[in-house]
Amino acid sequence: MTRNTIGIFDSGVGGLTVADALHRLLPTLPIRYIADSAYFPYGERSDAEVEARASVLTERLVAEGCVLVVVACNTASSAALERLRAQSLVPIVGMEPPLKPAAERTRSGHVAVLATSATTRGERLARLQDAHAGSTNVVSLPMSGLADLVEGGEVDGERVRALLHRALEAMPADVDEVALGCTHYGFLRPALEAMLGPGVEVLDASEPVARQVLRQLEAHGIPLPSAAGAELAVRCSTTGVLDAFAAVIARLRAAGATLPPIEFVPLEQPLEQTSGLGTPV
Repeated sequence: MTRNTIGIFDSGVGGLTVADALHRLLPTLPIRYIADSAYFPYGERSDAEVEARASVLTERLVAEGCVLVVVACNTASSAALERLRAQSLVPIVGMEPPLKPAAERTRSGHVAVLATSATTRGERLARLQDAHAGSTNVVSLPMSGLADLVEGGEVDGERVRALLHRALEAMPADVDEVALGCTHYGFLRPALEAMLGPGVEVLDASEPVARQVLRQLEAHGIPLPSAAGAELAVRCSTTGVLDAFAAVIARLRAAGATLPPIEFVPLEQPLEQTSGLGTPV
């Protein structure tokens, strides 16, 4: 693998929003991406199983030579980030809903977090709210089924709008900041902004996380490639069927989703199954 590669994993396509933000900041940076499609969605699995899968994926990326790993999934970050940081030999960067900037930017004092059910009930979001919400009123809205549509390549259309409308009915009218708590939802930002109107700002953590990756590389003395070098494609694999995953990417591009250049590569060795904690789908 190319020297100083950044590893990124998610349960599916969602983490590509982070890969795209990182590629836009430094197109010459080598990026290795694994989608754990065989175990999608993480939001419907136990914390123990998500933690186990996160450990397996991190170990694989490090074994391939990645010098930093991004857990590009809020559910996996909530379930596994502390364990990964304790046992990994490389820096680990996780995801969290951008609640802090939402609380800082709100004018009405009312903020909504859109996330999977697992993230909304997780301790990490509760700690984040305790640390940064202050007097801001925060409502967490579980968006059941939304990531599934994105994972199928749907980012707009009747089904997406209907599901968004049903979920957003529970959002108070005075919310003026919406924090996205799932990387899959980054692909839905245009649809959300159109539905919510100009009075509501939608915040996505992908670019802040990408900037944190560059800061961590600098802090650990890991050299960055020259910005004048050749642009690199993201080397992308899946634990599912590669052709099916590539077809989803094609559907996302056709729907107008912003994605980095991608080179699809099969996994050299299958990832181990997470025995005793459920089965692949």
